Amino acid sequence: MNQIAAAEASFRQVTGARPIALARTRTIHQMLVPFPVAYFAAALVTDLAYWRTDEVMWERFSVWLIAGGLVMAALVALAAIIDLTFGRQRPAWIRAVGYLVAVLISLVNVLVHSRDGYTAVVPTGLTLSAVVVAILLLVATSATWTLTSRRRGARK
Repeated sequence: MNQIAAAEASFRQVTGARPIALARTRTIHQMLVPFPVAYFAAALVTDLAYWRTDEVMWERFSVWLIAGGLVMAALVALAAIIDLTFGRQRPAWIRAVGYLVAVLISLVNVLVHSRDGYTAVVPTGLTLSAVVVAILLLVATSATWTLTSRRRGARK
C-alpha cells in the first residue's frame, strides 16, 4: 500500500512504502465487460416478464436493454483493442470468440425484438436471450472478466 504524507502543500512518499505500480492492475476492458453481461441478463428477465404478463412495456424494455448491451459491447471491443495495442496483453481466443458469438446473436436478437407483437419475444427472442446469457456466463465470467491474458515475461 502506498503511504503519502502531506507537508506544506506538497506530497512526498513515506519511506518504506511500496509503489502503486506493484499492485495488480486491471485492464480497461476488464472493467467494462460486466456491463453488457448485465444488460443482456436483464433483457432475459424482461423477456420472461413479457412472456408471463403479455405487457408490451416489458418487450420495449428488452429492446432497449439489448441495444444498450450492444453499445457497451462495442465499447468493450474498443477497450480490448486499446489494451492489446498498448498493453502487454495477448488475446484469449476462446473467450474472445465466445464473446463475439454472443454479441452477434444479440445483434440478431435485437432485430427479432424489433418486430411487433407477441411473436417478437416468444419463443424466438426469449430463446436467443437465454442462449446469449448462457454463453456470456460461461465465457465472460470464467477468467475474471477479461478477453485478454498477460504475455509471458510481462512484469506484474
